[in-house]
Amino acid sequence: MELTNVLCRASQESRCSVVSTRLTRHGEICALVVQVAGSWDGLARMEASLPALAKRHDFTYNLTRSQPLDNRPQALPYVAYVSAAYRPDILAELCQFFIDHRVELENLTCDTYQAPQTGGTMLNATLTVTLPAGTQISWLRDQFLDFADALNLDALIEPWRPQNP
Repeated sequence: MELTNVLCRASQESRCSVVSTRLTRHGEICALVVQVAGSWDGLARMEASLPALAKRHDFTYNLTRSQPLDNRPQALPYVAYVSAAYRPDILAELCQFFIDHRVELENLTCDTYQAPQTGGTMLNATLTVTLPAGTQISWLRDQFLDFADALNLDALIEPWRPQNP
């Protein structure tokens, strides 16, 4: 929480705005991705403040400048949910399926846990993807479900819907 607070304040003090953030825990470590927007001088101020902030608050950072994503008004956002007994190859196979079908990955969340009934390791993955314009949705859905059946995955793909508060 402290790191998020520090970076949000630094953004505000630099006259920039936080556009999006993602925070995840990975064991004892947290990863925080912050997208900041602002004027060129505000962004330069923000960038210049990072070394001192990192030293003062004991964090490491990686700075990458990015251009805004092009609008894709004809693309369709979908979400794929996958649950299965854990195998190390599942994520790579899922990614390859979507690559083969020219589907862009927007977000991926994956967690493993011990099943209380069996003690086996289970995997839950949620992939937010963007279908290219002209994709025949029923065909892709059938292909995905056949793919999931072949790998013994419990899977579902459906249109993305905004989360209601």
